Amino acid sequence: MTTSTGQRVDDAAFRGSEIGHSTLWKVAEPVLDVVSVPFIVVVLGAAALIALIRRRWLLALQVTVLVGGANVTTQVLKYVVLDRPDLAETMGAANNSLPSGHTTVAASVAAALVLVVPRQTRPMVALLAAGYAAATGVATMIGGWHRPSDVVAAMTVVLAWSGLTVMVTALASPERASVPDRAIVPTTLVGGLIGIASFIAGLLSASALAATADLVADGGSATARGDLLRAYTGSAFGVLATTGTVFATVLVAHQFACRPHVSRRVTETTRP
Repeated sequence: MTTSTGQRVDDAAFRGSEIGHSTLWKVAEPVLDVVSVPFIVVVLGAAALIALIRRRWLLALQVTVLVGGANVTTQVLKYVVLDRPDLAETMGAANNSLPSGHTTVAASVAAALVLVVPRQTRPMVALLAAGYAAATGVATMIGGWHRPSDVVAAMTVVLAWSGLTVMVTALASPERASVPDRAIVPTTLVGGLIGIASFIAGLLSASALAATADLVADGGSATARGDLLRAYTGSAFGVLATTGTVFATVLVAHQFACRPHVSRRVTETTRP
């Protein structure tokens, strides 16, 4: 956040995370405990193995670059490129914490799995992956580890690297889907479902955060429990909306990065 109003809104959501912390942390802590170096190695290894079994050699390399590139980018942005100017009196970490490292790990390995699984199973995997990534992002907020902007920034980093991977797939190693493509219907349904849910979450987030921004503008502050809760829930909806948008985009873009074709058998039977 590079404006005083934005930092105050971010801070209101951060302080709102203290509401119900003792109860919510029982659910959030196990989610965050999963994220670790062994976790990255295991999931990335599984993703690469799936790609190799499918004889998608280049894709195995691509998802490795995706996970590595996203996480390195997050660390470079956080500690080298970006800082957090002190434009308002806020709580939380004094140093820059944007983007969120835990969220980047969770979202990048989830995106890698979406990209390597077979077309027919990809919509369901994308739905589960979006849920896991969103849960991790919200969990970092519940724990008071990160502000909402940190989580959104991490999702943006993963989207950028996933987009690069999809572009390379489309140009260098496209999938070959038979005609008719049976994955089109579930892709449309799941992509549409995630998109609608993200749109609704975005509207709820925009409404809550706009009200918070009006409250803290011109040096004001949010101190009442109801105001903090509104900023907190509004930010959580914003994380859900961002995550859904990222994974719906990755799903649909990757499915259409293939080149449907008629199989040789069909061609031979129809040849005069």
